[in-house]
Amino acid sequence: MKAIVFREGSKWAVEDVEKPQVGPGEALLRVIQTGVCGTDEHLLHGGFIAKFPLIPGHEMVGEVVELGEGAEGAAVGDNVVVDNTVLCGECNACREGRDLFCERFGSLGCNMPGGFAEYVVVRASKLYPIGALDPDIAVFAEPTACAVHGVDVLDLAPASDVLIFGAGPTGLILSQLLKTAGAARVTVAAPTQSKLDVATALGADHTVQISRDNPAAATAALREIAPNGFDAVIEATGSTAVLEMAVPLTRTGGTVLVYGLAGEDATASLKPYEIFSRELTIRGSFAQAHCIGRALFALQTGRVRTEGLITSKVALGEFDRAIANLHDSSEIKTIVVSN
Repeated sequence: MKAIVFREGSKWAVEDVEKPQVGPGEALLRVIQTGVCGTDEHLLHGGFIAKFPLIPGHEMVGEVVELGEGAEGAAVGDNVVVDNTVLCGECNACREGRDLFCERFGSLGCNMPGGFAEYVVVRASKLYPIGALDPDIAVFAEPTACAVHGVDVLDLAPASDVLIFGAGPTGLILSQLLKTAGAARVTVAAPTQSKLDVATALGADHTVQISRDNPAAATAALREIAPNGFDAVIEATGSTAVLEMAVPLTRTGGTVLVYGLAGEDATASLKPYEIFSRELTIRGSFAQAHCIGRALFALQTGRVRTEGLITSKVALGEFDRAIANLHDSSEIKTIVVSN
């Protein structure tokens, strides 16, 4: 079968690889399409939890074509989304209910074979049939699940005033989920006006355009919206400069959520006294565990809408376009169509 393969040295190619064989409790999926995420580029360069050689792609929609012995949860012919996390259930973290920090944490498309291929094998227990849901909506299940986890971590109080930095797929999904989780007002700040227009169409109350070269210039506009600061500020860009902006824009007693994926060696300059004296809380949100079901439900009910989010579809052989699109400000989400 054809698959994208990442190798050491930031190299990738479309390769002919052996079609995976289904085992007990497993399902073979014909991959329909897989979303491209900024994490994929981090993985290409050896970041996050990359393990080479790697078939990437963690935002999968597929059709079940074969089930192994004892496999349950879906039937042959079902279109499904996949919970890409693989948790051992036996280590200290798992036994203490902190599954996301499993000592043997696996992730399809990150350190195990993923969906940028014609076929993939997954545990049948990790499948969620999508019924009549359009695959173009279902493909957002995994990023929505990560956003659900982020909202869980944020633990928002009712009638909160929230600022999100970033209008990529994550920021646009978070802006909607927060309205179901207690936010009375959501402001989205990002550099690209076309993306801010999508944020408005999807329900954001305010948008503020910021400059990539001088993000702090937007501070005055943001302070005009919330003179005393926002109850919660979410950094969903991975930019350390934006994280540094987030702290002073947070209301005393408020929370900063570090959601965006920065480089592992990146550093930000924060003032400990400000965090101490204003009793600020800084939280991180890493991936997701056990959130796919709620994410799929949010998509099925329309609580999370995806109109305007897919801006490009490419074939496996056009993966160079998918990577390039991550750096194109006019692009929001690129989808790789495998079959």
